[in-house]
Amino acid sequence: MTKAISKQWTLAALAASAMTFSVSQAALADSITEQQYAAPLMLADNNDVGEAVSDTWITSKVKSTFLADDDISGLDIKVETNKGVVSLSGVVPTDAERELAIEKAKTIKGVRDVSADGLKSSE
Repeated sequence: MTKAISKQWTLAALAASAMTFSVSQAALADSITEQQYAAPLMLADNNDVGEAVSDTWITSKVKSTFLADDDISGLDIKVETNKGVVSLSGVVPTDAERELAIEKAKTIKGVRDVSADGLKSSE
C-alpha cells in the first residue's frame, strides 16, 4: 500500500472513530440528563426527600431572583428554606430593599412563608 492510500485510510479511520465517539457521548449525555431530571420527579412522591428537593429548588430560585434584580443586594442576603418557609438573613442598605426582598421571596412558587427576622437594614 502506498503512503498516500495508507494516510487516507488512517484519516478515515480516525474520522469514523471520532464520529462514533461523539455520537456515543451524546447518547450518554442524553441518558444522564434524563436520569438527573427523572430522579427528582420520582423523589417528589417521598415526603422527606421531596421536601428537601423542593426546598433546594426554592432556595435557588429565591437567590437567583435576588441576583437578577438590580434593586436588591442579592450577594448580601443569605437564603435558607425549610419545608417551604424561606428564611432571609444578612444586611441590606435600606428598609425599602428589605421589604422588596421579602415581597419577591413570597412570589416564588412553593414558598409557604417568609421569615426575615435575620434580615436587617443598615438604616
